[in-house]
Amino acid sequence: MRNILIVAGGVVAVAAIAAGVYFGTRPPAAGPAPVAAASAPNKAALESVQPGDHVLGDPKAPITVIEYASLTCSHCAHFHTQVLPEIKKKWIDTGKVKLVYRDFPLDQVAAKAAQIAECAGNDKYFGVIDLIFRSQPQWAVTSDPVTELAKPLRIAGLGENEIKACLANEAMSNAVINDYKGGETMGVNSTPTLFINGQLYRGARSVDELDGVFAKLAK
Repeated sequence: MRNILIVAGGVVAVAAIAAGVYFGTRPPAAGPAPVAAASAPNKAALESVQPGDHVLGDPKAPITVIEYASLTCSHCAHFHTQVLPEIKKKWIDTGKVKLVYRDFPLDQVAAKAAQIAECAGNDKYFGVIDLIFRSQPQWAVTSDPVTELAKPLRIAGLGENEIKACLANEAMSNAVINDYKGGETMGVNSTPTLFINGQLYRGARSVDELDGVFAKLAK
């Protein structure tokens, strides 16, 4: 689980993302028990699809999982490549669960990757997210991550020219920043963070853990 670096007693402002400041990390820690849903006005954003959200599955599915993730977070990559495929088959594809994905980039590289994913469009969005997470070891820690990221994304029609134009698109940048700000207001300070029907789950979760949570909610 990746945490934001605390500076001068407070969380680094989201503006630092746009300025290219690296937020830093702390060692992974086990997620605590779930906590109750936030009170209004944040409660609705924890339990329902909001304008601009990316939704995997039936938007009317009764169980809502809202994920805040950073595309350079290794634990987020593990969730998307190892855990989510199983959850998708059993719960999302059967119409019982929907996944709402929201960006919470913890560094400038993740912010750029998230912006590129936004440019893919709704039809390709989750396919591009999957490509980014699966190729994370090849691009995230290189000296030129954007150039390296462009290689696997060619299959999605995002070449170097498209990516360059995307990174200059203020609307795409604002979409990422708005996700980040929204996460902050709901107490997100690390990735991955899940809200399942409004309850907060920090840190990595196994297929078995999530199966148990969904089974209780589905009764």
